[in-house]
Amino acid sequence: MNSSGNARGALYMVIAMAAFTCNDALVKSVTHAMNTGQILFVRGLMTSVLVLVIARSLGALGSWRIVLQPAMALRLSAEIVASLAYVSALGAMPLANTSAILQSLPLAVTLGAALFLGEEVGWRRWLAIAAGFAGVLIIIRPGPEGFSMAAIYVVASVVGAAARDLSTRRIRSDVPSIFISAVTAIAITLTGAALVVPMGGWKPMSLDVLARLAAASGLLLVGYQTIVGAMRFGEISFIAPFRYTSLIWAIAIGFLFFGDLPDFWMTVGIVIIVASGLYTFYRENRRRAEIVAQGSKPESP
Repeated sequence: MNSSGNARGALYMVIAMAAFTCNDALVKSVTHAMNTGQILFVRGLMTSVLVLVIARSLGALGSWRIVLQPAMALRLSAEIVASLAYVSALGAMPLANTSAILQSLPLAVTLGAALFLGEEVGWRRWLAIAAGFAGVLIIIRPGPEGFSMAAIYVVASVVGAAARDLSTRRIRSDVPSIFISAVTAIAITLTGAALVVPMGGWKPMSLDVLARLAAASGLLLVGYQTIVGAMRFGEISFIAPFRYTSLIWAIAIGFLFFGDLPDFWMTVGIVIIVASGLYTFYRENRRRAEIVAQGSKPESP
């Protein structure tokens, strides 16, 4: 992977984090007006229309049999779990809290790569992963009664997002990113439609709510496209730290629009998670450099 590919992947990651965080804020602002299933359905329907129009204009609507490929099927399932869990968490937790816990995603990706893809992880990175998840516990701070449902939702979203990112790397490179976005949006829309009634039924929507969801759907499309591009063009170890830019957006939006500010323990948890993630990326880059150096040594006569 050359430096231009990493730079492009990093830029895509920054844009994706801004789009997803602003989308989260808009979704959070309407959670009082409808249930999670209705939000996923309405937002997903708008996003699906947008992405299908774009995909059709680009001639990127290939065979839908691609959905049956194991990597694509796993990505769709993981995205559904991540979206459903995260939207549920947004309605019950401050935006900065959910975003902070989501920052453990790079650690979860590293853990998943070690457990399921056979990637070698040294003891230092294992300690960093453990420290990062300890930071998550500090933010959640479960009481005597255990974890709250909101905490369980956001942790489930991390697991789902990690599986999504790992499976994205396994999708054939000739499958257009816009096509991946299209099938993802449709899958989430259908899931939302199926959950509207079980989650409380349909509720009337005002023009203001519709406008917010329309804006969220546009931002979601931007996020879908750029996150796929980031995972494809850049090395995970290089681009993953740029996920932390979403914290800047989340804290600023949480304060300006929801009146939320991180408390002392949440700040401690954020610092631990970010430090653990950065150290993990540092060790990964160093390990790759050592492998390259060893491979470039001249053979003994």
